[in-house]
Amino acid sequence: MFAIIEFGGQQFKVEKGTILKVGRLQAKEGSQVEINQVLLLNDNGKITIGTPFVNGAFASAKVLNHEKEDKIRIFKMKAKKRYRRTKGHRQQVTKLEITDVKATGGKAPEKKEVKVATPKTAPKKPATKKPATKKTAKKPAKKSE
Repeated sequence: MFAIIEFGGQQFKVEKGTILKVGRLQAKEGSQVEINQVLLLNDNGKITIGTPFVNGAFASAKVLNHEKEDKIRIFKMKAKKRYRRTKGHRQQVTKLEITDVKATGGKAPEKKEVKVATPKTAPKKPATKKPATKKTAKKPAKKSE
């Protein structure tokens, strides 16, 4: 049995024993995490596709450790202008090991409410006309003799 899950804005294909690196979690090492955002579930050839998630399906994972990935270097340069900048960082990640994938028994993932904009019917204000401004004609320039 395998599943495609969504976790931290990324999608992963997981089955029992899979090791993932995801963004840093606020969970202690050795604790269990339940991932209930299952997009697709393959149960021995029986494929279930969620809309957007499969109801009741979940994957449980064990937190192995927290670590940093390799350093990423960012280099900016503008030719012929003597402008060079180097920056970098190490992304913090959490290593997870998938311990089980199940089709039933999990909580339904929280659905994000989508608010549909409804047109507001505000009372129309009566049109007001601005008073006409007087335009003054330009005086001809005096000719110097």
